Amino acid sequence: MPERGLRFEDGALLLLDQTALPREERWLRLTSAAEVADAISRLAVRGAPAIGLAAAYALAVEAERGGDVRAAADLLRATRPTAVNLGWAIDRSLEAHDRGDSLTGHADALAADQLDQDLRIGEHGAALFEPGARAITHCNAGALATGGAGTAGAALEAAWRAGRLAKVWVDETRPLMQGARLTTWELGRAGIPFEVVTDSAAGTLMARGLVDVAIVGADRIAANGDVANKIGTYPLAVLADRHGIPFYVAAPESTIDAGTPSGDAIPIEERAPDEVTATGPARNFAFDVTPYELVTAIVTEAGVRSPPFR
Repeated sequence: MPERGLRFEDGALLLLDQTALPREERWLRLTSAAEVADAISRLAVRGAPAIGLAAAYALAVEAERGGDVRAAADLLRATRPTAVNLGWAIDRSLEAHDRGDSLTGHADALAADQLDQDLRIGEHGAALFEPGARAITHCNAGALATGGAGTAGAALEAAWRAGRLAKVWVDETRPLMQGARLTTWELGRAGIPFEVVTDSAAGTLMARGLVDVAIVGADRIAANGDVANKIGTYPLAVLADRHGIPFYVAAPESTIDAGTPSGDAIPIEERAPDEVTATGPARNFAFDVTPYELVTAIVTEAGVRSPPFR
């Protein structure tokens, strides 16, 4: 199993700095909620479940140092509006704090639950693969993204171990190359064959009959089944639909936001234009929304959800 990207030790949150991968495996030692909020904002830790765990541990750090836990919660909540797991984890940590529970123990329990959920997602997802499948994935949805075993990444690894996966096509995933940098790092450590392709090459691969299944993670799933994920997921789903390729979304139940009726209500983050270009104006959307009609199934720890999703 790939390295889990975060752990709590001696009153501090240790994070594997994902901005340094794959060149360097650098761990950050964070001793305040403000430091964790900065790490979340600059994507030193990313992936919806992982930033939820990071926030839970940040509140534990703040409680141990005698800080203002509720002010820390507000600071953390504002860092990444698209990922619903962030607010989910913060709300549950505040409930534990109000009960007088140990926030460290509470965060540890969330982390253990996440690992268990991820492993079950992997089992359910792997069962959807035909033997010898060639998969394509977008962004990063492995252990780095969840703090556990991953979502789509867990399904890929479980399928590989079961002899159902032949190789993985890895989209670069612009603008921050999280596929080329992070997913390849995880697949390489697991010994799973892969090749990196530009995001715009997916259609060519499918047209040539080189893709059998597409699987991605999610940052928020609306009540109707619309899926918010890293920018580029929507066109990948459109291409899969055009070529008759199943398009699966793997995510824990905590990523399903029953309070958001559809993708139209999901806030979409935009990042700094200079991540795209330094020579002129630019729009740098971090996420897009894939309509539920393009989703073959949603894989959670509870099993495989097929349409209709409501």
